[in-house]
Formats: sequence, structure tokens, C-alpha cells
Amino acid sequence: MGSMSVTPGNPDQQGGTAIAERPSDQALRQTPWVTIVWDDPVNTQIYVTHVFVTYFHYPKAKAQRLMLQVHNEGKAIVATGSREEMERDCNAMHDFGLWATLDRSE
Repeated sequence: MGSMSVTPGNPDQQGGTAIAERPSDQALRQTPWVTIVWDDPVNTQIYVTHVFVTYFHYPKAKAQRLMLQVHNEGKAIVATGSREEMERDCNAMHDFGLWATLDRSE
């Protein structure tokens, strides 16, 4: 039998298994998280704006823009940061009676 030539870097000819690298712990820690506020049938637009101004110290115009996004689109990302910061913000939104979740930033 003759020998078979294998071209490096061509997985079809090598027959090897591809291994996807897992992100490092440091990269995972650096991935930003977000706090998302969801529309609900209870809280008024004025109250939601008040919460954004009071808790996040956003200017009224930004708070109103985010409130309208929540109202019209069903949700808005209101903050970005570390997981711990977003857990704190999400819990604060719950304390104000708003529906909120946290998620990894895309």
C-alpha cells in the first residue's frame, strides 16, 4: 500500500476532531451584563420615569426615552456593567415594583 498524503489544516483529510476553545474566566468576568426593565400593566409612565431619574440619576429626557422604549417595545436595557452591579440594579428595580431581569450583553 502506498502512503497517504495529508495536508495540514484541512480537517477533511486529517479526520481529527475540532475543539472549540472555552472563553477564559477573565474574559467571562469582563463580558458586560445588562439590566432589562420590562413593560408591565401596573406602573404608570410617570412612575417609571421617576424610578429611572431617582435610582440611576438619569436626566429626565433620558429617563423618558427609556420609559417610552419600555412602553412601546416591551423592554429596555437601562444599565450595563458587571454581573454584581446588574444584580444590584435588578433587585433595586424589583424594590421599586418594576419587572426587571439581567442578562449578558450581546
